[in-house]
Amino acid sequence: MPILIVILPLLGSIVSGFGGRYLGAKGSGRIATICMFFTLFLVVYTFFKVGIKGETFSIIAYSWVNSELFNVSFGFLFDPLTVVMLVVVCSISTLVHLYSLEYMSHDPHLPRFMSYLSLFTFFMLILVTANNLLQMFVGWEGVGLCSYLLINFWFTRIQANKAAIKAMIINRIGDFALALAIFLALYLFNTLDYSTIFNLIPLYSDYSITLLNFNIPCLEFLSFLLFIGAVGKSAQVGLHTWLPDAMEGPTPVSALIHAATMVTAGVFLIARCSPIFEYTPITLTIVTCIGGITAFFAATTGLFQNDLKKVIAYSTCSQLGYMIFACGVSNYAVAIFHLANHAFFKALLFLGAGSVIHGVSDEQDMRKMGGLRRLLPFTYAMMLIGSLALMGFPFLTGFYSKDVILEVAYAKYTSISHFAYWLGSFAAFCTAFYSIRLLYLTFLAEPNGKRIILENAYESGWKMLLPLGFLAIPSIFIGYLSKDLFIGLGTNFWGSSIFQNPFSFQFIDAEFLPQIYKLIPLLFSFSGAILAFLFYIVNQNSLYKWKISKKGKLIYTFFNRKWYIDRLYNEFISQQLLKLGFNFTYKSVDRGIIEVFGPYGLTTNISEKADNMQIIQSGYLYHYTFLILIGTTFFLFSITFLVKISALNFIIFLFLVLFFLIK
Repeated sequence: MPILIVILPLLGSIVSGFGGRYLGAKGSGRIATICMFFTLFLVVYTFFKVGIKGETFSIIAYSWVNSELFNVSFGFLFDPLTVVMLVVVCSISTLVHLYSLEYMSHDPHLPRFMSYLSLFTFFMLILVTANNLLQMFVGWEGVGLCSYLLINFWFTRIQANKAAIKAMIINRIGDFALALAIFLALYLFNTLDYSTIFNLIPLYSDYSITLLNFNIPCLEFLSFLLFIGAVGKSAQVGLHTWLPDAMEGPTPVSALIHAATMVTAGVFLIARCSPIFEYTPITLTIVTCIGGITAFFAATTGLFQNDLKKVIAYSTCSQLGYMIFACGVSNYAVAIFHLANHAFFKALLFLGAGSVIHGVSDEQDMRKMGGLRRLLPFTYAMMLIGSLALMGFPFLTGFYSKDVILEVAYAKYTSISHFAYWLGSFAAFCTAFYSIRLLYLTFLAEPNGKRIILENAYESGWKMLLPLGFLAIPSIFIGYLSKDLFIGLGTNFWGSSIFQNPFSFQFIDAEFLPQIYKLIPLLFSFSGAILAFLFYIVNQNSLYKWKISKKGKLIYTFFNRKWYIDRLYNEFISQQLLKLGFNFTYKSVDRGIIEVFGPYGLTTNISEKADNMQIIQSGYLYHYTFLILIGTTFFLFSITFLVKISALNFIIFLFLVLFFLIK
């Protein structure tokens, strides 16, 4: 039965993709959605069996790779970490499938879209259920491929083409590092099986390799490569630029990629490889630092974005930073808890944004909206719930996980963890500010859009609103209901699926923190919300005056242009590489070496020698007799010369003769 969890999405993808022309748009969409509903039912049953009853099991489907001592089986591991990810992925994916039936109903290529969605889910399930690194890498690359197909679904749009190519290229950096990590793991442990590698980790804690005359600890190098792979997929600072541009795809794609699947793969990878990371303190320090910087950077960038979906995309990037630095302070269970909570309210926000965009004729600029609370009341209520959960409003889902991350970060009592704590606290301020800003500009402000668009604005149908209603329930309650199960003191839910060094356990210390450090993130959130309320609802003129001032323009432009990181990449990296490629690779190698010694040079030289040979064809018999005499003499001389010298010297001699002849 558990194998059906993986097979059903693939079956739905194949049937809706190849049978779409026979089944029609509605038929193929319904089949893909029904397959996902059955998958979700099986996942809930598996969660009860594995997560609640504690029956962890592994299934070996067949022997995949057999090469002397290297053996890899295609198998599936169902442990608590896997089933939590399965619940998150399948629940969000099922609702996105249902949502897409109406959102994409006008598109003539709906069967292809539904096929891509199901295929995306299939590869994500392969990723989270794999019992070895190689099979995990198949799912890892599969979700990358499907993200390219989904972002570029409307392939006639040049911006969609650019965004898909950008996502693919940037992810290749992380994927290359992950591939190197897999090779290194195979070199060290002679296997790629999770259980074997994790059991051997303590034996290799002091093992090192020599690289470029440096002795590098093997586990540090391995964990660092794994982290680079996670940085690419989970859009941490430096490799984050593909994430906001991925908004060019249809809105259901944004919800699926940003909420529950592709971007969470990096966090899942770090949690799955926690036995490796726990023996690498240097890498954990880097993870904490990068996660904190990402949370702060993305939150400040989201403050000044005007595209509705890009604001939510940068909030995703910021929340991923929280998850990453939670892993950096060795609290993997807290990171997965926030991952699960975040998936529900972020999917609610994205699908709510899709309902808004669908109702206002595909307009995405918040400055051209306003007044939609009366026209789209249900969507407004859902977006309000999602935004409050995102900013960590007390007793909603986000409150129970985000504040715990900051508490355990401070309780580690290191300079890096405190650095991440303060960056995360300020990110909470920014999150609250842009959440209230989004609600005001979209729903509460006076109408700013075109009259014809607002007159024709309408609430979406039940196929779009029903997923919003379902997602609102966990966005309110799931944090409270699952906190004691996932991160409660003394809970044995995770079993051996997550390893935490006893010396890194800060949960008890976090309980006894001074009260002020527990309240600071909450105070920052309330301050951001109140400040946004005062600026946008009470005194908007002062905000406008600041924006048009000299300093205001500089600050606004800096953050609106995303800290100029895209410009830095384009002008100082991409353009320089293109110039280098043109001036050296193209001119010197392609048009130089390859053309001279390749087909072009060969044909040119043969043609020239043929023209020279025409001069010899004089038509006189004594000329031909003289050439035959010269040739015979040279032939006899060569045979005699070959007998007296070595073959190598003869080849050198022949090469010199040919060189002078060609010259």
